[in-house]
Amino acid sequence: MVYITLFLSAFGAATLLPIVSEAVLVYDIAAGYNIYALLGVATLGNTLGSCLNYFLGKKGVEYLAQKKYVKMKVYKKAESMFECYGAIVLLLSWAPIIGDPITFVAGALHYNFKKFFVLVLFAKGIRYILLALFFI
Repeated sequence: MVYITLFLSAFGAATLLPIVSEAVLVYDIAAGYNIYALLGVATLGNTLGSCLNYFLGKKGVEYLAQKKYVKMKVYKKAESMFECYGAIVLLLSWAPIIGDPITFVAGALHYNFKKFFVLVLFAKGIRYILLALFFI
């Protein structure tokens, strides 16, 4: 049950919901659970939550484009800029407040999903590892 709770809190924390997973992870580490399993579950949950943001952004912009709320000239310029600088920006996907919108925008701008997944998995994993090292 501990791992399910951690997964759900990490997943929710990566969405636009106001949920914090770090406290759950630190509590579980202090309780003596397997740190490698905790880090894996937290990283996977948080990364998959970011994937949800990505797909919401991707489908959301398609809907807005159909309704003519998005100017395609501006959209294409933003898409090309994100393609160029997206990798650097996605490494900030772990950050509070700005991280969740970044993953949403990556989807809206149709950033390559394979690159997105690897970069977000790396960023989220490093954040949890550093957090664990601080509390061990």
